[in-house]
This record gives sequence, C-alpha cells and structure tokens, in this order.
Amino acid sequence: MKFEGIYTPAITPLTSDGQIDTTAFAEVLEYLIDAKVHGIIIGGSTGEYYAQTMQERLELAALAKQVIGRRLPLIVGTGAVRTEDSVEYAKAARAIKADAILVGSPPYALPTQQENAAHALAIDKAAGLPVMLYNYPGRMGVSMGREFFDIVTRASKNFVAIKESSGETAQLHMLAREFPNIDISCGWDDQAIEFFAWGARSWTCAGSNFVPAEHVALYEACVLEKDFDKGRRIMTAMLPLMDFLEGGKFVQSIKYGCELAGLRTGGVRAPLQALDASEKRSLKAIVDALKREVAAIVDGPSSHLLKKVA
Repeated sequence: MKFEGIYTPAITPLTSDGQIDTTAFAEVLEYLIDAKVHGIIIGGSTGEYYAQTMQERLELAALAKQVIGRRLPLIVGTGAVRTEDSVEYAKAARAIKADAILVGSPPYALPTQQENAAHALAIDKAAGLPVMLYNYPGRMGVSMGREFFDIVTRASKNFVAIKESSGETAQLHMLAREFPNIDISCGWDDQAIEFFAWGARSWTCAGSNFVPAEHVALYEACVLEKDFDKGRRIMTAMLPLMDFLEGGKFVQSIKYGCELAGLRTGGVRAPLQALDASEKRSLKAIVDALKREVAAIVDGPSSHLLKKVA
C-alpha cells in the first residue's frame, strides 16, 4: 500500500448526553469522501480515542468500514497504554478488512527503542496489515529513532509508512535518507512544504476534517504540480489556522471547525471543554479568510473541489 494524498483523522461526533452519535459519524465520513480526501483514519487522537472505551472503538471501526466500503482506504488506530489492548485493536482491524493500521508508541511507559520496537512488532503480528507508524514524542514521551526503525523494518515488511510528528527536521532528513522504503506522511502541519520537498507524498492532517479542499490544494500544488511557489502562497494562507489549532485547544477547535462546515459534532468529552464565544469568533474569521485566500490562488485541478465544499 502506498500512502499518497490527504489522510484525515476523523472526528467522533457525540450526542447531547455525551454518547457517540453514529448517524452523525456516518455523515462525517460521507462528507470526507465527497470532499475527495485520499484516506480516513479512525481511532486517532483527533477522534478522541483516549476518552473512549474499547467497545466504542471497536464498534466505530466496524461502522467506518461499513460506511466507507472500498471507496477510500481505512486506517484503524491501535493506540493504547497496554500492548495487549493495542493487539486487540489490531485484530479487530484485520477482522473488518481495514486497509492499514496506525501504530504509535505506548504513552507514559517510556519504553526503550528495543522495547518500543517489540511493542510495534506485536501489533503488526496481530494484524498482518500495512502499518503506518506514528511518531509523536510530544504526546507519547519517547521518539522513534534509528534503532527502532532498523529493528522493525528488518523484522517485517509491513512497516510501509510513518506519520512523523516530532517537529524535528533532522528526523525528517534521517527518514528520507536512510529509510526510503518508509513512505513519509507529514504529521507536523506547519512543516508540510518541508515534508513535500523531502519526498513526502501524503499529509495526515486534522484540519482536513473541515477545510479538506484547501489541504488537497496544497498537496496537489507541491506533490502533483511540483509548483512550490504556489504551495508557499497556499501555506501562507493556511498558517493562521495552524497557529490557532496549536493554541492549546486542538480537538475542540477541529470540532468547531466541523460545525462551521455544517457537520454535527456534539462537543468534546472530558477533560476537554468547548471553545468559548470569543475563540469561536476568532476561528470563524480565520477559516473565512483562509477559504477566500486559497480560492484566489488555486486555478487548476483543485478548483472544482474548493467550490464544492465551500
């Protein structure tokens, strides 16, 4: 499996009493399919997996596969504190015929490189599916390094991609130069152009939940058209949104952005709390400006997308 394009870690809508709204969840998936993203991830941090029970996660993955079918690749997140739990999510992904799994480091445990590799290999063995690794030391406490990649890639051919979210350009350079068989997916939004310049052909981005066409436009400019001047103009328009999302209320902002796009979200689960009125006004102004500016830049294969989901 080759990872190319925009991969959206989908949100999980909630009902007024905090339960998962399966109807609204299906609507989110249909919206993303219509918006022409290239793949959907279930069970990521944007989907609030950490605040869900195992049964909820298993049912969401099965529902996602039912809704998506073969229309787009489905990647199922396996993140958990316990390796044993991650293995169960991997088995479930295999059972529903997901296209790939997302494998990160277990949070809080602070495993060594060898221990982290053993964790990843146990999950891989349970699924037997293509693996997108997820390196996010800011949340997990450890970074996947050269020793980790050496171990897992020699042990299994399933480790074919990585969502790289360390924010360290040296890590990007190391992956591109030393592990060319691992497809790099940008996981640090304001470095998207740098990732594309170093050969990344995909971008795993939460903002594509509500401004998917604009994310597709940047991908197409840099990867398909090789027009980095155009890409820089699009990125300039997108940076205010990226700055806002990193302001401390990431999931809440993504969900409110989805409300602006006409989707039902139902808020967030504790301990998170919704944006206040001032924050909502600020985000709406940023999104409105972003759409105007990108629409003025794009002229080509993405223009029909921008008009469709505006």
